[in-house]
Amino acid sequence: MTEDDYKNGQVLLIDKPLEWTSFQAVNKLRWHIKQRFNIKKIKVGHAGTLDPLATGLLIICTGKQTKEINIYQGQNKEYTGIFTIGATTPSYDLETEINETFPISHITEEFIKKTTHQFLGEIDQKPPIFSAIKKEGRRLYELARKGETTEIKSRKVTISEFEITTINLPEIEFRVVCSKGTYIRSLAFDFGKAMNTGAHLSALRRTKIGEFSVKNADSIEGFINQL
Repeated sequence: MTEDDYKNGQVLLIDKPLEWTSFQAVNKLRWHIKQRFNIKKIKVGHAGTLDPLATGLLIICTGKQTKEINIYQGQNKEYTGIFTIGATTPSYDLETEINETFPISHITEEFIKKTTHQFLGEIDQKPPIFSAIKKEGRRLYELARKGETTEIKSRKVTISEFEITTINLPEIEFRVVCSKGTYIRSLAFDFGKAMNTGAHLSALRRTKIGEFSVKNADSIEGFINQL
């Protein structure tokens, strides 16, 4: 592709690696596009953040296509991952250490699959305190890391599909299709609570955004090599 192609607008499908932030991925691609075509400025942005501990599909838009970012952000997402039951963490994932443990001897395959039904359709969900949501101009994770507590309002989200794919306790593998704004970490926490135990998210991969699939995505290195 040419410099004009990127300025007129491209939709890039990137498979974000583990421990990279979404902004790091955007900055890396922007830098290489600028270097490749010797340009000083080009708009590059992503259509929906992935946590550093998650991998998978990141839609990155360039040039005029950045105006369409909100459209891509509003589409349904598909995720696969692992809930680890019997323990919780303050961040609801592996960013923080386990803070409480719970018994799981009462957990059966039937109970697990039956519990998924509680989360289908429109539900009320509270985002994790360790999130990038702003309150009074400050990111919630900034408050959380300082040990400050704050009241978080629940929001309406929609879970259209929730499938348990493998059970190997204490790990439960799943597939979820959900609306914009859904926190899979919160789903993990609430799922554990609904089974009278605890749970946290121990792996997450975004596999689809709307009709876009991670199967068609490039690695960051692969994209750079094709420039």
